[in-house]
Amino acid sequence: MGRVIEEAALHNRVRVFQDRREAGAKLAGCIRGQLVFHQPLIVCAIPAGGVPVGLELAEKLPARLMLGIVRKVKIPGNPEAGFGAVTWEGSVLFNEALIRQIGLTRQEIDAAVQETRENIRDRMERFTGGRPLPSLQGTAVMITDDGLASGYTMLAAIRAARNGGAREITVAVPTGSAGAVSLVAAEADLVVCLNQRDRYPFAVADAYRSWYDLDDREVSALIREAGEKDLLWNRKR
Repeated sequence: MGRVIEEAALHNRVRVFQDRREAGAKLAGCIRGQLVFHQPLIVCAIPAGGVPVGLELAEKLPARLMLGIVRKVKIPGNPEAGFGAVTWEGSVLFNEALIRQIGLTRQEIDAAVQETRENIRDRMERFTGGRPLPSLQGTAVMITDDGLASGYTMLAAIRAARNGGAREITVAVPTGSAGAVSLVAAEADLVVCLNQRDRYPFAVADAYRSWYDLDDREVSALIREAGEKDLLWNRKR
């Protein structure tokens, strides 16, 4: 199980970050100077909310930035909830206990997974021009998002990075539920979560004073900004 680092003064607090970029800057401040990583260090940001966090990490550590496109597999009739996740390299992670609990059929599962794969292809086309993401072989990878709720999306990203040959994996997030942090710490080498909360109900948004869902236009603008700052990871496969 990986080590977990948190900011004790932020434990169980809410509204501790102004926005995602401030949260990313604070994460970088916590990490920089006290942790040493193998090189190259790649920040793998999960769109949409992880991209502004990841841009700050990449700029301030410094590191290179790439997108790690992971999408939840939505429960039929309840699109806000998911029973698994699909990653950029095609692997699928299921919450088997939840599938049994809600009684999904194989047909429902297969249809939802197919829809999610198509969504990932669309986002790859939109954000990378359809180009495959660069290799992670032999790299140190820091996976980031704007927070951890259930942790299943992050867990899927960890496994995708491992499958891609990453030599060490750190999860760095501004906020997370205690349960999700424990879940991902079981598979990551290190977890940095500044604002860990063990109170129910948990919402990622509660850590932020300014919160809204990023749209694709804003994500594309952040990717362009990273490119202009020469922060994008572009190793050939």
